[in-house]
Amino acid sequence: MSGLPSGAVRFSLDAIVPTPWKNGGGTTREIAVWPPGAGMDAFAWRISVADIAADGPFSAFPGIDRQIVLLEGAGVHLQAHDDSFCHKLTRIGEPYPFSGDTAVHATLVDGPTRDFNVMTRRDRCRAQVDLQREPFDAAAVATSGADTVLVFVIRGDWRVADDEHLQTGEGILVPGDVPPGQLAFAPTEISALCLRVTLHMEPVR
Repeated sequence: MSGLPSGAVRFSLDAIVPTPWKNGGGTTREIAVWPPGAGMDAFAWRISVADIAADGPFSAFPGIDRQIVLLEGAGVHLQAHDDSFCHKLTRIGEPYPFSGDTAVHATLVDGPTRDFNVMTRRDRCRAQVDLQREPFDAAAVATSGADTVLVFVIRGDWRVADDEHLQTGEGILVPGDVPPGQLAFAPTEISALCLRVTLHMEPVR
């Protein structure tokens, strides 16, 4: 993608091989993880998309903060095993934050769903997930070179940089050292939606 600033990386869900869940209830496509190649016990942050095909559990991840966003489908009902929260996720593009400290049971509202997932290790990273409908600058929200911004298109067409375009299921990973003004996004149709995820790394103590 010639119009991207140095360090920015384009991705597409269609190019990511899905990993089946052990319980057979769905699949996950890992979009990005930090540090690169980190496993579930070592990441600072992890972003993925899950296709949920059946009711079932979400495992507990102690010390992890989570956010989930409905991308496709009627929705999913989330019930914490310790009754600390109960939420019906039915609005496309609306982030729902919850703690990974407790296991969760997911019940489909009416058929399969596709969901966007952000996981951050509590002492190392904070995530801000914003639904975008209007033009924005993806590089303007990073506060340091250690931060990362990820943009993911939920639906529609978005123009990026030098008249390049992103479609549904595509996105860009932006390092925090990209100067503001170099990565402007603008919808080309009224129904276009995308997510902007800002990953703020915590100072090492």
